[in-house]
Amino acid sequence: MLAKVFPIKLKDGNQAKAEELVQSFAPQGPGQEEGTLSFRVYRDPANPDYLLFVEHFADQAAYDAHTGSSAYKELIAGQFADLIVEFVEIDHELLVSL
Repeated sequence: MLAKVFPIKLKDGNQAKAEELVQSFAPQGPGQEEGTLSFRVYRDPANPDYLLFVEHFADQAAYDAHTGSSAYKELIAGQFADLIVEFVEIDHELLVSL
């Protein structure tokens, strides 16, 4: 399993628009992808204009399919990318799961 974490700083005032795009993307992209095991996006109520993506994929091929999908290209690499200041892509390995 491949785990990806993305802390994302949004441009000021874009929280609502970013959340709207992510909610539109979830059923069109990750919701349709066999290799996407989980797709979670968190907001921090104390930190506006920030989202945290936590995603799990069956393997690298599943992640590549996810980022190569038309929904991803349109909504995340396209519209969502215009709303961010920066993001960091962090790979994680599962240690414990209950």
